[in-house]
Amino acid sequence: MTPALPVPALPLALQALDLFGIAVFAVSGALLAAEKRQTFVTFLFFAVVTGVGGGTLRDLLIGAPVFWVQTNGVLLICFGAALLVWLASRRWFAGRALLWFDALGLGAYATYGAAKALAYGIAPVPAFAMGVLTACAGGIIRDVLAGEPSILMRPELYVTAAALSAGLLVGLAVLGFGGWGAALAAAVAGFGLRGLALARGWSLPAYRG
Repeated sequence: MTPALPVPALPLALQALDLFGIAVFAVSGALLAAEKRQTFVTFLFFAVVTGVGGGTLRDLLIGAPVFWVQTNGVLLICFGAALLVWLASRRWFAGRALLWFDALGLGAYATYGAAKALAYGIAPVPAFAMGVLTACAGGIIRDVLAGEPSILMRPELYVTAAALSAGLLVGLAVLGFGGWGAALAAAVAGFGLRGLALARGWSLPAYRG
């Protein structure tokens, strides 16, 4: 039997960024269930799908053990997020809360996804793509299951913000800059771009033919 390859150890700062991304994406999934007036079981389902969807696809593609099947903590975070939204007063999450929680998760998860891909020996350009996939896939799955228009079909800056975080992390790593500083800069940059797009209505030009 061929021995299993060692699992790369990621810095604690990046692991914390991963858990943060999972939590806020799970909240965004539960928020969509709340907007749809669904049952608590649906809250749990949407929180889990949104929280782990992108990371699951990433791990399968880079040959890593799927992160949430080896620990209780990830699903418990998703369950806790669903319970928080279920019990909270609606005014706490009124307005565009779903979009802002999604923006927080976007920057964090794109950064972590790219860093994990690099740690598994993935080349810089595919690692960048893994960061974007990690950040966007969960939200896309959430929207499709809820019957909402996919974010990919809207001109607003979403994938672009994820690409900024992933690209910045990979670029800094290639230049020899890593650790907490690079991860924080990348995550904040992606969230900042997405936040400005939400606040100012920025979007990419659509094809006019």
